[in-house]
Amino acid sequence: QVQLVESGGGLVQAGGSLRLACAASTRIFSSYAMGWFRQAPGKGREFVASISWSGGSTVYADSVKGRFTISRDNAKNTVYLQMNSLNPEDTAVYYCAADSSLRDLRVGVVSNWGQGTQVTVSS
Repeated sequence: QVQLVESGGGLVQAGGSLRLACAASTRIFSSYAMGWFRQAPGKGREFVASISWSGGSTVYADSVKGRFTISRDNAKNTVYLQMNSLNPEDTAVYYCAADSSLRDLRVGVVSNWGQGTQVTVSS
């Protein structure tokens, strides 16, 4: 079991930027694929981005491609989500995810979830 703690959420104006961070409590962080999901009010949880254990492979949802960047620092057991050009449709609770299978993580079959951090974008 991996404990994940997100930080960095908040309120930002449209066009602004935020950087989310997720710290993992595991000595084998580099063995896990990591990802970010989000859930807007009244909607289901959706995939945002994923990154392989080495950081060499990243995948993004079409809705965030070109605006969001996922990265990881295995020495710090942390994964990041840099969010630029935010718009009100990005308002959601953002969840960090970790799984030993990158393929499973990308489809939402995740063994470890964070508690979520709220991102609110005002127009």
